[in-house]
Amino acid sequence: QVQLVESGGGLVQAGDSLSLSCDGSGRKFYYMGWFRQAPGKEREFVATIRWMRDKIYYGDAVKGRFTIYLDNAKKTVYLQMNSLKVEDTAVYYCAAIPNFRPPDTIMVTNSTEYDFWGQGTQVTVSS
Repeated sequence: QVQLVESGGGLVQAGDSLSLSCDGSGRKFYYMGWFRQAPGKEREFVATIRWMRDKIYYGDAVKGRFTIYLDNAKKTVYLQMNSLKVEDTAVYYCAAIPNFRPPDTIMVTNSTEYDFWGQGTQVTVSS
């Protein structure tokens, strides 16, 4: 059974940095990414990266502040979050698309494309 295990969440102040990691249990995925969900809001796309690291996408709310990185050897994806804002407060979920799909048939910013999910890690940014 595939398990994605997130770590690195916590409580920080606005302007601080935080790094999340997601262990893919030694498995290679086509895409690995991050989504987040704040209380009372829908799940929001944060970032995703293709296995070859040649395709990287960010949500508009985090562009320029967050960086996603994939360590192929460790099968682990990281999310470096800088200049955190109060509105970044949410549960952050790691997600993965397991197998190749033709580019014109997949929308990697859509959570429904992802077959595997982690349990989530809480990130709280205080003012």
